[in-house]
Amino acid sequence: MPKRWKIRPFDSERVRCLESAASIPAILAQIFVSRGMTEPAAVLGFMNPKLSSLRDPQKLPGCGSTARKILDAIREKRRIVVYGDYDVDGMTGTAILRQAIKLLGGDVGYYVPNRLDEGYGLNEDALKNLAEDGAKVVLTVDCGISSCAEALAAKNLGLELLITDHHTPGATLPEAAAIAHPQLLELDGRYYSPHSPELPADSQGLVRYPFPELSGATVALKVAWALGQLASGEQKVSPKYRDFLLQAVGLAAMGTVADVMPLIDENRVLVRYGLETSLIRHAPIGIGELCKTLGSKAAQKLSSETIGFQMAPRLNAAGRLGQAQLGVELLITDDENRAREIAEYINGLNESRQKLERGIFKEATRQIEELYESDDPAYVLASADWHSGVIGIVAGRLAEQYHRPVIMISQDKMGLKPGTGSGRAIPGFNLYDALDSCGEHLVRFGGHASAVGLGVADAAIPAFRAAFCEAAAAGISEDMKSAELLIDAEFPFGALTAKTVGQIEEMAPFGSANPRPILCTTGVSLSGEPKTMGADNRHFNAGFRQDGITLRAVAFGTAAWVEQMRAYGNGPFDLAYHVVINSYKGRHNVELQLLDWRPSGDSPSKVMK
Repeated sequence: MPKRWKIRPFDSERVRCLESAASIPAILAQIFVSRGMTEPAAVLGFMNPKLSSLRDPQKLPGCGSTARKILDAIREKRRIVVYGDYDVDGMTGTAILRQAIKLLGGDVGYYVPNRLDEGYGLNEDALKNLAEDGAKVVLTVDCGISSCAEALAAKNLGLELLITDHHTPGATLPEAAAIAHPQLLELDGRYYSPHSPELPADSQGLVRYPFPELSGATVALKVAWALGQLASGEQKVSPKYRDFLLQAVGLAAMGTVADVMPLIDENRVLVRYGLETSLIRHAPIGIGELCKTLGSKAAQKLSSETIGFQMAPRLNAAGRLGQAQLGVELLITDDENRAREIAEYINGLNESRQKLERGIFKEATRQIEELYESDDPAYVLASADWHSGVIGIVAGRLAEQYHRPVIMISQDKMGLKPGTGSGRAIPGFNLYDALDSCGEHLVRFGGHASAVGLGVADAAIPAFRAAFCEAAAAGISEDMKSAELLIDAEFPFGALTAKTVGQIEEMAPFGSANPRPILCTTGVSLSGEPKTMGADNRHFNAGFRQDGITLRAVAFGTAAWVEQMRAYGNGPFDLAYHVVINSYKGRHNVELQLLDWRPSGDSPSKVMK
């Protein structure tokens, strides 16, 4: 689907001022100015995030009271079970709190529901089994904020329920002994959901956490930090506990990247420190074994992309295929042989996941072509042949390819249970709000603006499809129906030196809210024939030339571009890309990761107003 190119505007004078005042390279100054960052102090703080700038955990709503309840349970020798989610954010957060409690002498275990049999979050059967096995306290990670019925069940079972979560709260908070959540609002010592009808009309006096976009693992880290402070009786924790917290920072960084949280503010601090220090010097042995499965090239230097595109999918594969407990075990085991065994097994699960994903993607594409018109605002797809653990990934790929919100539903083969759904949004469209508007057709739902999970009965799917598409039609403008490529700057090939690339890398870690800069170059020609590459020939590879300089460009999953580009001869073409250094056998060359292309003059770039 053609993309709309928009080049960010910039003020040349502001670029010069920022370059001088912050003592940064001109290319960085231009990118920062075009992204709206013009204050030298803010830019320098962004470029040099410090771990000491993390906010005290006591400021996180409910964090102190949750930590106090945990410490009481430890000292009273009550059995604590950390109840986590089955994705990377949940696994890492579960590992953090399990290790923190064990380090302080607590009687602690962990439980992660089977995604295929139990679904997301707390469930009454699991709570009953935990109570029968001797649990007295259930501490959730990355789930629980929407579990009102399950909270009552826990209370009736005699369990003390403590919730740590970051998902969007509903209007009513569950009845729990304590809740730690960055979105909660505090007024006169009481916490409210931001959607609570009980909130006073006058918001004066409400206390909000300054940065509510924390991952579930980071909320767990904050609770573990507060727990250490309480245990030591002062702000400074013991040296042994400090070493643990430094390791936990790396795990929280993994959860933050994997859950696609914005890499600004505290998240940027965590991920930067996690990548450069925690995951290098303090990583659990299981992380080292997992890195070995990536191949030597990928494991040479950890980056947010390494976590997001290689490490996280492997861990998530365990959860998607119903074996998330292994992911947590990998993160907490002290046995090197066991860590190696789990890492290799999880790598095999990931390969199986990829095969499932390709088959589902093909069938889902066929459904779209058969059921929908090109101008339909959203897609709701369903099949009893789809693996529920993989549909979220496919929904994301389809949303990116068609630029429409996509809901995919894995129906029960026997038709006895509600189908399990997963959805992905497009920029500017709030998927959670859309589901909220048609929630009467659903058994359950939860998630974020960009990603959701749901349950729906087979008989309700047609009504849900109609209601959801109606909500999408109301919330999606014409511009939102085609993908927008936001370009940071335009440069000729002559400017793309190794030094330039190194300067751009100083803006890392890249991810949500801090994407890797997109550059463009116009009027280039092909240098030789474009070709496919990769074991299955799914990828694109070509050389491009401008003013005597030739650069290699690759693009993943875009083999169709080979024939499309050949139709235009040697060009000229306009290219939009990320610029990187490709290191191979001791050679380091500037390379383009191609994001889009078009014949020069075919559709002129637009500068944003």
